[in-house]
Amino acid sequence: MKNKKKGLLHLFIILAVTGLCAFTALVGFSDSHRGSARNIKLGLDLAGGVSITYQTVKDNPTDTEMSDTIAMMQDRAEVYSTESSVVQEGNNRISIDIPGVENADEVLESLGKEGSLDFVAADDITFDDNNNPQYTKTVCTGKHIKNAKAGTQQDQVTKNKEYVVELTFNEKGKKRFADATAIAAPSKKQIYIIYDGKVLSAPRVQDEISDGHAVISGSFTTYAEADDLASMIRIGALPVELKEIQSQVVGAQLGQDAINTSLMAGAIGFALVVLFMIVLYRLPGVAASLALVFYLVVMVVALNVLDITLTLPGVAGIILNIGMAVDANVIIFTRIKEELRKGKSVQSSIKLGFDKALSAIVDGNVTTLIAAVVLYVKGSGTVKGFATTLAMGIILSMFTSLVITKLILNAMYSLGIDDVKYFGVEKERKQIGFIKNKAKFFAISGIMIVLCIVMLVVNNARSGYILNYGLDFMGGTTYDIPFSDSQKIDADFKKEIEKIFMDVSGSNDVVIAEVAGANELTVKTVELSEEQRKNLTSTISSKYSIEEDSIQIQSISASVSDEMKSDAVVAVIIAAICMLIYIWFRFKDIIFAGSAVLALLHDVVCVLLVYAAARISVGNTFIACMLTIVGYSINATIVIFDRIRENLGTRTSSEALTDVVNDSITQTLSRSINTSLTTFFMVVMLAILGVDSVRDFAIPLLAGIICGAYSSVCITGTLWYTIKKAASKKKVTAGSKAVSMKKA
Repeated sequence: MKNKKKGLLHLFIILAVTGLCAFTALVGFSDSHRGSARNIKLGLDLAGGVSITYQTVKDNPTDTEMSDTIAMMQDRAEVYSTESSVVQEGNNRISIDIPGVENADEVLESLGKEGSLDFVAADDITFDDNNNPQYTKTVCTGKHIKNAKAGTQQDQVTKNKEYVVELTFNEKGKKRFADATAIAAPSKKQIYIIYDGKVLSAPRVQDEISDGHAVISGSFTTYAEADDLASMIRIGALPVELKEIQSQVVGAQLGQDAINTSLMAGAIGFALVVLFMIVLYRLPGVAASLALVFYLVVMVVALNVLDITLTLPGVAGIILNIGMAVDANVIIFTRIKEELRKGKSVQSSIKLGFDKALSAIVDGNVTTLIAAVVLYVKGSGTVKGFATTLAMGIILSMFTSLVITKLILNAMYSLGIDDVKYFGVEKERKQIGFIKNKAKFFAISGIMIVLCIVMLVVNNARSGYILNYGLDFMGGTTYDIPFSDSQKIDADFKKEIEKIFMDVSGSNDVVIAEVAGANELTVKTVELSEEQRKNLTSTISSKYSIEEDSIQIQSISASVSDEMKSDAVVAVIIAAICMLIYIWFRFKDIIFAGSAVLALLHDVVCVLLVYAAARISVGNTFIACMLTIVGYSINATIVIFDRIRENLGTRTSSEALTDVVNDSITQTLSRSINTSLTTFFMVVMLAILGVDSVRDFAIPLLAGIICGAYSSVCITGTLWYTIKKAASKKKVTAGSKAVSMKKA
């Protein structure tokens, strides 16, 4: 029964919420930076940030001390942004870049200047006339602290909530602290916590603490006070003492043109997606387009609320998500058109379309969400940032597809737009014989895998590396170049400097950033030989009349540490295992799960081939690209497997297995093609209009989209069929042997 008032109300509410979110987002991107935009943190490449250089107090720190210090400083810097970069310069310097921050002093206070942290027993400390602590013996030092964080607990006497600081010691610290507390506990003596010669806290020891976990309580009136103490303890817990030798606010590494071209690519791609959906799906396409606008503006607001640091690859990822967000709508609309072909009414078709598409949408998105959660928990740096954006996009796309699109369609139906011609009818498709061509499909995939291996071997023979690793993975050389006040630093001048570096280094991996408040550029490039450094310094000095001694040169370590690499690999492996278990559980068949994971590896190898063959620079975006392909590929596979599972319910004989697979792939073919096209529209615009760093992200993604479409249509179903038949034959053979043995 139609209810026009209810339909109008639903449309009004959706449009009003969309308009409000859009207003918030648009105001946020204004020059005055009002509204919710104050919470959007832009990366170094988009808006610049703070660059700080520390030097160790110790003259010759060991490699272990430096690597441990870098790891701990990375954790601290990520409090400000997951996109923060911490690299080693030379033997005893650490450079930290934190995007989206303009107050260097504030960051310095949080990260920690020179200083040390000591735990001192009451019996081993005295105080001079100025109340400064004097001691020569310590219980523990900062290097024994594993973690310190603020928390809450219930007071055992008053039963009220109280704020505390929770300390965790490493193995060495655990024993030393246990010995000290065993002595102090009987008399409730104090243990002083001293940072940089000042007493931070002096808690009384109530019990012997032997498990390495201590709680400081009783003196904090607010959570902020507890958090401040925890922060200071973490600051002093560095393996080596650091002193700040330079801090500066740096400008955006990429110009406004890079942002504008990416946004233009997004706008054009969005328009193409909307046009495609309306032409192909008519009224449901209009509903999907409205839902897509809702998705986009809520995504921007969510970025504000969650304080996610947005970099240019992040912008590209959001633009990519626009194409992927259409996927659920395509599945639903295909189902609606199928029901209309069967002669169902429009109202029934809408209901059945959503009901039948639900399992495929939920399973596909949950498997990708599992990957996002694992990546967030196990990953670090850019991997964790990518996981956050991925999870947020999945949740929002599911909500807009299953709730907003449905409300809009039902509202339009209630307003009297109920003619079948506005929805379209799915044409009966002639079954395509995918199974009979499985040998050809497997051969093509085999050739791609062999080519990938060959290219990796060839690259390794030529350069010593299987891929073209960029600054993020290999480290390089940084130049700090001060120019005279008369020299204007603009986009053209930066391109001129970039060309000089590219000509000398022979690499196009050059990153340039302005130093705010100074006529100075910081340029990062690949590792240079001594001769290349001399040539480059001489060229810049003579061309721009700069004293050679004023140009500072340092070698920098990779911003993607070995730990981050291993974390990413471990995260992907765990995610794959978790997805395998989930698919096994949902489909009640491990062959479905195994086939999905094998197809996933196939797509990853194909994208790796593109990186190897095209010699595309491998940096932070490489990790994001490969993880995107993992999510995109598994989603497409689930849709086909869901249809196979459904068709198996009506045709169970083994003779019908071929027809089940052929029919299932044929029935979902339009979805596979249409979803790939909508995503392709978005990414191809990035490849055409984007700057080099975005293009290096977009081109492999295009390859991933094509490979993902190919594997989901040609590989997954046929692979499942092949393994299923082989397993059935083995089972039959085993059964026959058992019977004959019994008769004997």
